[in-house]
Amino acid sequence: MTSENTCPIWGTPAEIAKEDYEHVLHVNSARAGGRYTIFANLKADKLDPAVKVRLTTWIISQHRFGIESPKITREVIDEVKRLRPLSAHERADRLLSHIEKRMPAIGDTIKIPPSGQDDAMRAVLAWSESIKTSEVIYLLDYLETVRWIEQSPHKNLDGTREYGVSPSGYAHLAELETKSINSEQAFVAMWFDGSVNDAYEKGIEPAIRDAGYRPLRIDKKDHNNKIDDQIIAEIRRSRFVVADFTHGEAGMRGGVYYEAGFAHGLNIPVIFTCREDVISQIHFDTRQYNHIIWKPKKLGEFRKALSDRISATIGDGPLKKNS
Repeated sequence: MTSENTCPIWGTPAEIAKEDYEHVLHVNSARAGGRYTIFANLKADKLDPAVKVRLTTWIISQHRFGIESPKITREVIDEVKRLRPLSAHERADRLLSHIEKRMPAIGDTIKIPPSGQDDAMRAVLAWSESIKTSEVIYLLDYLETVRWIEQSPHKNLDGTREYGVSPSGYAHLAELETKSINSEQAFVAMWFDGSVNDAYEKGIEPAIRDAGYRPLRIDKKDHNNKIDDQIIAEIRRSRFVVADFTHGEAGMRGGVYYEAGFAHGLNIPVIFTCREDVISQIHFDTRQYNHIIWKPKKLGEFRKALSDRISATIGDGPLKKNS
């Protein structure tokens, strides 16, 4: 059971603010990666631990996308259940990034406690997609083996370990930050509805080709707006993502937000677009990004604006035709 001071996902200490009339909880939980919003009746504490860690990874990815308090719905949970777990290498990278961000200055160390009974360790569990502290210890040993972190010789009586990022660790982090994907593919995340077909066929698709890239939109393949391994794999193969946040009366498309956030977390550039009449309805945190606004009767202008944005921010692609 959850309480006013308990994370609805993990049952660990958390800050809770309620909206009683909507049965909505605003949560700040170190174990879940920070702030999130959830409907009280979802019973997330009953989820399988393997789903909980992937849900925590989803929350962190949304934060990196700029969503301060991502909303967890039943649809989000269903999507998360279909996500593949992070590989050991990806988890180690995330843990290294977390350690570096927590360090006050270059050359300092941070303390990793021996159990998950404080917020410092709970945050480490969250960022490394770990269920148990033994997994964190394994990942720390892995990072030490490849010499991306160094353990302080100082011994703490309570079993706390102290680590700093090594020079080769900083070099690896820099490589992750500046990694350029050698790809001619551009992934398109958007609502799969007939009302936006023209926007894709007369705007987005030709704009991507004009800039020298090959567009990929996964639909009509039993996709049904769900996140699956194929989508994750294709985003990883892409040079950039075009995310169109246009939606209908049913509301915001959770899949588009996740796909854009996933790419953003991998440092894959995301170009934002939206139909003119919908821009005021999209998530307020997402509105901070510079969207290309399009009108159904002016798709030629949209095509040129999008192509120009791609060339300016990503660069001309390998398929660019000489004028």
